Amino acid sequence: MQVESLKVFCDVVESKSFSKAAVLNFISQSAVSQQIRSLEERYDQRLIERGKRNLTPTQAGQILYDVSKEVTARLEEMEHRLRRLSKSVGGTVRVATIYSVGLHELHPFVADFMRRFPAVRLRVEYNRANRIYEDVVANAVDIGIVAYPARRSGVEILDFRSDELVIVCPPHHPLAGFKKVELRKLTGQSFIAFDRDVPSRRAIDRILREQDAGVKIVMEFDNIETIKRAVEIDAGVSILPLMTVEREVALGSLAAVHFAKCAYARPLGILIKRGREIPPAMQRFLDVLLGEE
Repeated sequence: MQVESLKVFCDVVESKSFSKAAVLNFISQSAVSQQIRSLEERYDQRLIERGKRNLTPTQAGQILYDVSKEVTARLEEMEHRLRRLSKSVGGTVRVATIYSVGLHELHPFVADFMRRFPAVRLRVEYNRANRIYEDVVANAVDIGIVAYPARRSGVEILDFRSDELVIVCPPHHPLAGFKKVELRKLTGQSFIAFDRDVPSRRAIDRILREQDAGVKIVMEFDNIETIKRAVEIDAGVSILPLMTVEREVALGSLAAVHFAKCAYARPLGILIKRGREIPPAMQRFLDVLLGEE
């Protein structure tokens, strides 16, 4: 039995998915299934219950997971200590980010990091904020990046950056002719909003209340890309981070109007598990994100 099989098994349990475990280990989904099957044959026990919606470990699987997690963690710690002795930086850094940050803001940091530390494998996945908090606490990822970071048990938050919020509308919309507009001018406008469980939705609702802007919500989506497409077809206006619409503004498919008499920004936070040991590769990526490298 190889340690890599134990790592794959732990990834299946933590991600509750054979396909995600395959991505995390740079192997095919069939290879993951084969390794799990080999473990089950070795111990003559079913290790994974394959339900309709998710995967859960059996009693035997939970025992194997608990011990395997300790074994792989000790092995990783040994590798980190050996690398520190040789002053080299290697290993893997697992990053989970919300879609808008991954699509529009993370690339320069990733490119800079990979140029400086080519021996490190950097895995970046996109997910919703609530799942990112869970994955950080569960050690399924090393670093999380979310908007409007909120205190959670077991999570440490590092300030990352902030994005200016602007009114976004079609280029032919009456508001598009202004450089700045008071938010109360949105009163009565059809508005494309985030889903109610998205942190940006709660923040924007609060902004609209503070500025006495009673919009008419006509659509709700869970991501910025879909909101932009809805605004482009003139289904309504929205409020989004300026950085996420720069390309569309340059192409002329959207207009961005700044707020008059007030300024609001979307804060971004970096999440790490509180109290965990930070290996060299993870520390170097944090340094790049925070401008300390």
